[in-house]
This record gives sequence, C-alpha cells and structure tokens, in this order.
Amino acid sequence: QVQLVESGGGLVQAGGSLRLSCAASGFTFSSYGMHWYRQAPGKQRELVASIAWSGSTTYAESVKGRFTISRDNAKKMVYLEMNSLKPEDTAVYYCSLRRTIGTELRTDWGQGTQVTVSS
Repeated sequence: QVQLVESGGGLVQAGGSLRLSCAASGFTFSSYGMHWYRQAPGKQRELVASIAWSGSTTYAESVKGRFTISRDNAKKMVYLEMNSLKPEDTAVYYCSLRRTIGTELRTDWGQGTQVTVSS
C-alpha cells in the first residue's frame, strides 16, 4: 500500500526558506517520478515541481529559480527546498505519485503540509 508522508511545513516570513520532506513507502520508489503540488485557499491544486526516476526536474514558472526538488532513492525520500518565499506561496503542499496500472492512471497523495508565508 502506497504511503506518502509530508513534513517540514510551517510559518515563515517573506524572503525566508523552508525544506519540505516526503517519506514514501509501499512501491518501488526508484522506478517512479515524484511530484509536489500545492493548493491555496479557494484555488485549484497546482503542480509545483516534478522529478523523474532519472533525476531530471521540471518546475512551475512561478517557482523557477526559487524552489529545488530532489530525491534520495536509498532513503525513499523526496524533498522540496523553498527559498525566497513569497506570501503567494502560502498553501498546503502535497507529495504525489502518479502511476499507470494496467490502463488506469492512478494518483496517490500524502496528507499535505501547511506552508504559511507572512508579509
């Protein structure tokens, strides 16, 4: 059974930094890409960053140059380093796994971790 457990959220002033962590279990971690999403109040969930099984990364335009996604396959962990935080980064951040099982696209989510950036 897939489990994704996020940690590291909190309250930070604008310009500050946070590092989010996601502990994964229940699947062959090294074989899959991993993703960080966020959802602000009243807004749709949006993709923030992705890291492929190979280590290649992609970012939303709004976080490029400020956020860094990384992974540690030995520890089955994925991280999101967030620098130069802005109030508009305030959201619940979710770790996510997307897999194709047979013909079905399945997405698993963690419980989320709150990030609040004060101005």
